[in-house]
Amino acid sequence: HLPGMRTPTAMIVGLVLCPCGLLLTLTGTLTPSWRQVSLLPDQPADLVLEQGIWDMCREQQSSHERRCGQADELGYFAQVPVRVAQGLMPTSLVLTLLGLVVAALGVRCWRKEPRHLLAGVAGLVLLLSGLLSLVPASWYTHELWALPAPARSTLVVGYSLVLNYLGSCLEILGGLALTLSFHHCCKE
Repeated sequence: HLPGMRTPTAMIVGLVLCPCGLLLTLTGTLTPSWRQVSLLPDQPADLVLEQGIWDMCREQQSSHERRCGQADELGYFAQVPVRVAQGLMPTSLVLTLLGLVVAALGVRCWRKEPRHLLAGVAGLVLLLSGLLSLVPASWYTHELWALPAPARSTLVVGYSLVLNYLGSCLEILGGLALTLSFHHCCKE
């Protein structure tokens, strides 16, 4: 047997998907484009307002001139879906990091046998972290058109929200793959 051949496929899948999920949710959390507001009345036609959970930016599409730290005149940041996202996204990121550390200890390729129980627990933590980032992304999407915006403007989903969805799904799938390690514990 080659030393690296004993790591079960499900563990490898979990250890590939979850860091990718972390990268996507981290980017989605930090970037200010959960929602894009365009065609604002009395503004240049190519002006887009990007709203995240921490910041708001204005960008002129023609000149690519971008200014962040815009004033929140409509009370956007005070809205419950935004506040929930501000709490749950960082919590999810911390849990993902914790889950990955536990997963690394459980999968440990340099040991003869992986620690299946530890890998399974890591899977549950990563599954939970994926759900914790999926909830605010879903809620925000559900409320996207209800959140305050200038009258008669056009609202669309921003790329940060898409990244959060993808990242959450990868973490959930990776977490599920790692929870398959419990099956091995039951067999023993």
